[in-house]
Amino acid sequence: MNGGHASAGAAELARLLARVADGDAAAFQHFYDRTSAKLFGIILRILAERQEAEDVLQEVYVTVWRKAASFDPARASPITWVATIARNRAIDRLRARPVRHQAPVEAAHDLADQGPAPDAGLVASQDARRLAEALHLLEPRHADAIRACYFEGITYDELAAREQVPVGTLKSWVRRGLMRMRSHLEGREA
Repeated sequence: MNGGHASAGAAELARLLARVADGDAAAFQHFYDRTSAKLFGIILRILAERQEAEDVLQEVYVTVWRKAASFDPARASPITWVATIARNRAIDRLRARPVRHQAPVEAAHDLADQGPAPDAGLVASQDARRLAEALHLLEPRHADAIRACYFEGITYDELAAREQVPVGTLKSWVRRGLMRMRSHLEGREA
C-alpha cells in the first residue's frame, strides 16, 4: 500500500513540475511545500551552516522554476531530480568557500594537532575498500537499495516506488543485505 502511495506522490510531484514548466506559480508553491524540508535536510547535511543552506535552498528553487521543463519522468522521479539539483548546488557552494585565514608557520609549534592521526586516512580508505567489497558480494538490487537509502538519502517509500516493489520487500532487501555485509565484515576482522 505504501508503494502505491509513494507512486501517487511521485505522480503528483511530476504533475506539479509540468505545471511549473508552464509558469504556474501556485503549482510551484505546492511543489515547494511538498519538497523543501527534504531538500533543506540534504543541503544542511552537506554544508552544516544553516544560513548558507537556506541560501542554497533558494537557489535550488530558482533552478526548479527555470528548468522544470527539462524534468524527464522517464529518467528519474521528481524528488530524485530535485534532490540531485540540491546536492550538486550544495557541493558547488562547499567547493567555492574561501580558504580560511591560516596562522603563520612560526606559530605551528604552539598548536596542538586536532586532526586525525597520520594513519587515520589509511584506516578510513581500508574501511571504505572493505565496505565496497561487502557491497559487491550482495545481489545487485540489494546493494543498490543500500546505496540509495544510506548514501543518497532516498526514503524506503521513494525507493520502493522507483523499484516498483512493496515497501516491505525493499526493507527486507536492505535488512538482508546489511546482515550479509555485517557477517562479511566481522568475518574479516576475526
